[in-house]
Amino acid sequence: MQYIELHKALKDFTVFSLWDIKSLDAAFYRRRLNEWQDRGYIKKLIKGYYVFSDLEINENLLCEIANRIYIPSYISFETALSYYGLIPESVYGITSVSTRRTYKFKTHIAQFSYRSIAPRLFFGYEIVRYNSKCFKIASAEKAFLDYFYINTHIKTSTDFHSLRIDKNNFFKKVNKKKFDAFLGRFAQKKLTKRMHIFWETIKDA
Repeated sequence: MQYIELHKALKDFTVFSLWDIKSLDAAFYRRRLNEWQDRGYIKKLIKGYYVFSDLEINENLLCEIANRIYIPSYISFETALSYYGLIPESVYGITSVSTRRTYKFKTHIAQFSYRSIAPRLFFGYEIVRYNSKCFKIASAEKAFLDYFYINTHIKTSTDFHSLRIDKNNFFKKVNKKKFDAFLGRFAQKKLTKRMHIFWETIKDA
């Protein structure tokens, strides 16, 4: 297979793997990937995954790539909260939930971090569609719960105030009934107590 053929066949792929190529050409010789990297045609993200060098990176693409290179996973934590405009900071890297072990990839386009969560808690994500592509991201409610579930040290009103959550946007984006229903599925008394303090802190902010 020639590079021009590959680019044409996978032009709609944000990220592609060796297996994607082999599905097109079972006899594909892996060394060609090294040759194409040396010529600047493609760039390696992590072992087995590549992008075309002319790919224009944006937030949606990074989220899609995060989903693809570590399966199963969905965007959550600070990345999701920033995506919804609930915290003021721009977030460095892309943070996700996965049922696999906690892991981190440093690549030339971004840092991708994954925090492990029990399979029973792998829920509450939505599908965002853009330009015929898509990625999975936690709902606003689940992003907060994932964040506080992992960050057990955040538990006082002072701690919650330090997050500088946009109060007006919070009550537009976060549904109390949905939040409580998701919280119930965690079945953790300490988390429930902390979330009661959290909710009261936001109301009184």
